[in-house]
Amino acid sequence: MSNTSVMARPAAGAMSPAVTAALLAAGIAAAALAGAWYMQLVWGLQPCELCLKQRWAYYAIVPLGLVLALAARGGSPRALVLAGLGLVALAALGNAGLGVYHSGVEWGFWPGPTECTGPIGNLGSAGNLLERLDSVHVVRCDEVQFRFLGLSLAGYSVLISLLIAAIAAWGVTRKTRAA
Repeated sequence: MSNTSVMARPAAGAMSPAVTAALLAAGIAAAALAGAWYMQLVWGLQPCELCLKQRWAYYAIVPLGLVLALAARGGSPRALVLAGLGLVALAALGNAGLGVYHSGVEWGFWPGPTECTGPIGNLGSAGNLLERLDSVHVVRCDEVQFRFLGLSLAGYSVLISLLIAAIAAWGVTRKTRAA
């Protein structure tokens, strides 16, 4: 087998670090999204504009991680898989930066974005438009809806994103040991 392959035929049942890192990154991102959607749909915590933007990286990492795991397992060129893991790490680091910004907005360190989110739905006829608009609850980025152990969900997104970036970096730096 050539040196450009990600897999150097490890022992039966063993996975290369690239496959492991890609699957872990995808799994952690999927779990973060599942948790966010659970809190939104079951607990009723409505996301603000920054919360929704923080989900974008996870939406990208899940399919990218799965495709990378398949590519690495299928013997794709090592450089291609490592570039993909680098992209996962960059997306996660960018998301961690967005999470730090969001946390700073929540703590009042700097101003947040001017846009907010709220349910748009059916506003009805023009006659009761003002009445319907008065009932819309706007979710502000600077108001924390939930904290656990002193951290908001934005703070946990920072930690999760840094973990994903570290796992992707681990997958890039580790080499498969031949059996």
